[in-house]
Amino acid sequence: MEVNKIKPFYMVIFGGDGDLAKRKIIPALCHRFLDGQLNLPFEILVISRSMNDEKAIRSVFTDFIKLSCTADEKTKFTKQIKEFVGKITLLTIPENKLDSYGPLTDHLIRNKEWERVFYFSVPSSAFGEICQALDAAQLITSTSKVVLEKPLGHDLKSSREINSVISASFKEYQIFRIDHYLGKETVQNLMVLRFANPLFERAWNADNIDNIQITVAEALGVESRAGYYDNTGALLDMVQNHLLQLLCLIAMEPPATLDPDTVRNEKLKVIQSLRPFTKKTIAENIVRGQYTRGRVGADKVNSYLEDIQKYESETETFVAMKTYIDNWRWKNTPIYLRTGKRMKKRYSDIVINFKTMPHSIFPESNYPLMNKLIIRLQPDERIELVQLSKVPGPGGYRFKPISLELDFLDSFKDRMPDAYERLIIDVLRGNQTLFMRYDELDSAWTWIEYISRNWKKEVPITLYESGSWGPGDLILEHGTKWQTR
Repeated sequence: MEVNKIKPFYMVIFGGDGDLAKRKIIPALCHRFLDGQLNLPFEILVISRSMNDEKAIRSVFTDFIKLSCTADEKTKFTKQIKEFVGKITLLTIPENKLDSYGPLTDHLIRNKEWERVFYFSVPSSAFGEICQALDAAQLITSTSKVVLEKPLGHDLKSSREINSVISASFKEYQIFRIDHYLGKETVQNLMVLRFANPLFERAWNADNIDNIQITVAEALGVESRAGYYDNTGALLDMVQNHLLQLLCLIAMEPPATLDPDTVRNEKLKVIQSLRPFTKKTIAENIVRGQYTRGRVGADKVNSYLEDIQKYESETETFVAMKTYIDNWRWKNTPIYLRTGKRMKKRYSDIVINFKTMPHSIFPESNYPLMNKLIIRLQPDERIELVQLSKVPGPGGYRFKPISLELDFLDSFKDRMPDAYERLIIDVLRGNQTLFMRYDELDSAWTWIEYISRNWKKEVPITLYESGSWGPGDLILEHGTKWQTR
């Protein structure tokens, strides 16, 4: 696949004074600048509704950039960080109307040939009015791009409405629906692990794999997101996007090439092959949970209801489900998805549990356990192949699981780029491989919506203590265990 060159650009960040811009977007751009990848003209236009102190916001950005740097980087790149921050301009646009867009227009027409990247780091309810204002100001060109942060709706209907509004202003090739999980190095390595290593690809099917587990566990509660979260819940906040996208990369067929649409065609097939739930299978294969008081590490923590200061909510903070992909490769292979807040620790893993040998020549009391491939996404990124080995010494065969590890920090000594760095660079290059196409998003919502409409009657909330692993064991088949850290 040919790599497109980055061209001079404006990065226009709506909601640029928000938390995401401070913690992720601006530091990501800065690190690409420090690494020499943005050695071309560019300018960052931070759009705020009310802030008008450019010096203050530049100082805030500088602090967050330094937080993302190592001690050596802070010393080595002091001058370059200052140069980068000098490329940030604050524009105050109090409302999304043509009359307010004059300052933005004045900046963009200074370099008409530069590409314009509009980053919507705002609630999706504002997407439409921003697009209409950009259209009215005639600021969208054929080379412009738009980056959309989730959530893109709260159900199938609202998702379609939002995408309809966006599509009225931007073509599909200009739209980048971002999911930061897909920018993680270990997720990227899934493609290489599967499709460049015959050892794994030839065993990557129902004949050899017993089950697949995907876990995204969070130790934190809802924190400052109480209002949003109580109207959303774990199913829509995590499963509908992050976990399904990870599943697509795990389960997809080999694409003919790495062309973005070719890859996304194979991901779409996975979503379309997910076995639809019925009311009966929802009750049997899905668990909803909500955290109560408990202890996470050394800290005592409140219940969910106390955190949101609302005592009648049945919003789930935990979801576990067993599902299947109905195609030849994965026929009747259980796939377990699990995510929750206030769990024992924060981590994200994909676990491939291989089947045991069809016949054991070893004594029954020492029957070997499953081999497994563990793809660790966070907080540490590494891949482990767990296999059985004989414990040294006389006395017959005694087994111990031994891990062969590829630790990215140990194997690659350079700094590990943040996921947003890769994704933003892909936006600038016009590479849409890691971004959801509209039909992917629509199919994911179609599958999820049947669950969200029906599960509250079929699946009662199960309370779980903060600091536990949640009630996910309720859906496991006999002999199956969740992989935990």
